[in-house]
Amino acid sequence: MRYLRMARIWAENSYCQRRKVGALVVKDKMIISDGYNGTPSGFPNVCESEDNTTFPYVLHAEANAITKLARSSNNSDGSTLYVTAAPCIECAKLIIQSGIKRVVYAEKYRLEDGIALLRKAGVEVEYMNPEETSVREEHQGSEQKK
Repeated sequence: MRYLRMARIWAENSYCQRRKVGALVVKDKMIISDGYNGTPSGFPNVCESEDNTTFPYVLHAEANAITKLARSSNNSDGSTLYVTAAPCIECAKLIIQSGIKRVVYAEKYRLEDGIALLRKAGVEVEYMNPEETSVREEHQGSEQKK
């Protein structure tokens, strides 16, 4: 849950206006990579056109975190990806190929083809919304005090 909350904070770095998404790759209780949705290196930090359409070259948070790993000495085999939104099918392919074995996400998306592909590949997938959990924990705490 902690890493998912941290991914939400990391998402605040995104310059995208329509939706801010953050991702953390964790292995052996260490964050080995991070990412948020945005433009490729060298591009202006503008994600949407004047008509509020996302530019096709904008990278998703998962893709940024995974490609960042490729430039480091870290290895994602057996790691967990914490991401604020459900992965799309393109990111699911990258997740599978990178050796990530578990994905925890906080927001559902209307298309579930990415989630289905991850499960088909044997990646453990878990939906966990920190806001729902904190409300549930608060309720349980008040019940225990009675």
